[in-house]
Amino acid sequence: MALPDFQTLMLPALKQFADGSARRSSDIRIPLATEFALTPDEIAQRYARGVHTVFGNRIAWAITYLRRAMILESARRGIYIITQRGRDVLKESPTKIDSQYLNKFAEFVSSKPIKALPSPKSSDAGLLEDMTEGLSSTIDGPALTPDEQIHIGATRIRENLVAQLLERIKRGTPAAFERVVIDLLVAMGYGGSHEDAAQVVGQSGDGGIDGIIKEDRLGFESIYVQAKRWEGTVGRPVIQQFVGALHERKARKGVVITTSSFTKDAIHEWLEFKRTKELNPIRMRPTPHEFYLYFDI
Repeated sequence: MALPDFQTLMLPALKQFADGSARRSSDIRIPLATEFALTPDEIAQRYARGVHTVFGNRIAWAITYLRRAMILESARRGIYIITQRGRDVLKESPTKIDSQYLNKFAEFVSSKPIKALPSPKSSDAGLLEDMTEGLSSTIDGPALTPDEQIHIGATRIRENLVAQLLERIKRGTPAAFERVVIDLLVAMGYGGSHEDAAQVVGQSGDGGIDGIIKEDRLGFESIYVQAKRWEGTVGRPVIQQFVGALHERKARKGVVITTSSFTKDAIHEWLEFKRTKELNPIRMRPTPHEFYLYFDI
């Protein structure tokens, strides 16, 4: 079954403290997992970024909300115990405990964060609306933990930034995009200083090579770069031309970076080389420096 959200966990979590014993959130993880018939993989599921498990994080937030309502309290750091209010709540036999139920307690209401956002500048109002559309800034709302809401908000802001950056790059000239790509690779740590690490060489008759960047600070090996600022997809002929240019220069490594994506034929051409870095050409993510195919010949 799907992992229960943190509000669904509130009542089952509270019942784990019904005997009056002090417990850590980790102590009730397995009993709750058993109650919800979770698999080991579901219990171990982690957020894309971070060290915490989703299930463990949701239990922790369920306990946090119960503490805010004075239903649980801290016996000592990281250890919790039921209060008299918590016992009274269990005597009521509620079918569910969630934020709406907890609103009956003044302590919970007073613990809520400020709902209103500061007024943005008029020039930023549209951007702020786009970035925060559909997000909840209060303790009520969707059954996402605050951590999950922050993650979703940060992801949407990043996607908005990526889209704006790509649009600006596409409005520039091909030569400007080539310089951006070289600057990006230097910023990612390839080579040393910009003057020592990279050069833009793209010009008529360059055989598809737009730049050369040193793989490390010592400059033992160079990586040849092709930057394609295209609206359409990059096809097999572009990849074939680039590989030919690498062979002609007796180069071993190269990377094709684009603002768009690659056709299936282009990816098939790339896969034929077999000796590649551990990159997945099918699941390319939408950021400028991750639209790439890497060649290690």
